[in-house]
Parts: sequence; structure tokens; C-alpha cells
Amino acid sequence: MRIFLATRNAGKIREMQRILAEHLPDVEVLGLDDVTAYAEPAETEPTFAGNALIKAHAGVAATGLPSLADDSGLCVDALNGMPGVLSARWSGTAKDDRANNALLLQQLADVPDERRTAHFSCAVAFVLPGGEEHVVHGEMHGRVVREPRGDGGFGYDPLFLADDRAPGDERTSAELTVEEKDTVSHRGKALREIAPLVASLLA
Repeated sequence: MRIFLATRNAGKIREMQRILAEHLPDVEVLGLDDVTAYAEPAETEPTFAGNALIKAHAGVAATGLPSLADDSGLCVDALNGMPGVLSARWSGTAKDDRANNALLLQQLADVPDERRTAHFSCAVAFVLPGGEEHVVHGEMHGRVVREPRGDGGFGYDPLFLADDRAPGDERTSAELTVEEKDTVSHRGKALREIAPLVASLLA
């Protein structure tokens, strides 16, 4: 069974494959590099859900396969919820993780630790070829640390310390194993919620 995930991010594809396989052992998740190239739509919506739906509908139209797409970002309380939907291009250059992290740290340089609270938010959209659509959400709350730590993950993971961790565990999201991150991450929560629905609709 094949479904399409509208991303080139190998980490996201592996994460989706792992979680969906618990419900659909024979599922194969294809990414953008596995299908015929098509014009990817602009993410013009002001919400994560809106952008996820744009990408999922475009995936169905281009591939004919049931399609999943996600949109996610970091919402920092001291920045009034920004970068939010602009997370991937916060520094002006799309998907430049190093530049985005550097800019965020600069903007929070004078913010004390107790006010560096933030949360990751994720919307996952699933669209069937007939047009039926579903959206779920997941969040991971925590705070922004003062310097990057860890080589795993992607995006703002090296700067984020989740609240949902054992006492004394000061590892950032980029220092967790993939299994540990799956259990607490915003995307992992959303995927675990939508996976049984995907399985029931495709079975």
C-alpha cells in the first residue's frame, strides 16, 4: 500500500513510515523525490492547518495517491507566538536551519530563562483522491535554551528543551533518540492520532 507525504525531508518520511507501520505494516510512504516532479504550492495560509491542507490537496492532484502533509513551527511566547507559520523561513532564506536558529537566539538574547517558554505546533492533513480531508493537531511545550545542543533532528530541535521529560534530563530535542522524540514531539503526537484513521480509511 502506497501513500504520499508531501515533503523532501528524509527525517519526516522515516518518522511517518515508523508510526504508520504500527497500523499498516505493508505501507510505503513516498516523498517528493519518489514521484514525478510537480509545482509545489505556495504556503499562503495563516495557519498550520491551512498550509497542510494546501500541500495535501496538491499531492493528491499530482500523484493520484492518498496524501499526507504537515505544517509545523515553533511558537515563542516572548515573540508573541512567532516564528509560527514562518518558522522555516524566519531568517529570510527558506529552510536554512542554521540561520533561523542564529536569528532566534539573537532575538531572545536578553530574555531571561523563565520567559523563554515556547511550544512546537503541528497540523497533519490527510486527503483522499475523492476529496475527503482530515486534519489533526499536536503540540510539544517547553523552552528555548541559550545555545544549540545535539546533532539529531532538524529545524529548531537543537534549541528546544521539552517539558515532557524525566527530572534532570536536560537533553534538547536534537539530543534525543528518534524513538524518544516520537513519544513527545508535536509531529509524533499528531501522527499517532491520525495513523489509526489513515489505516481505517485505506484498509
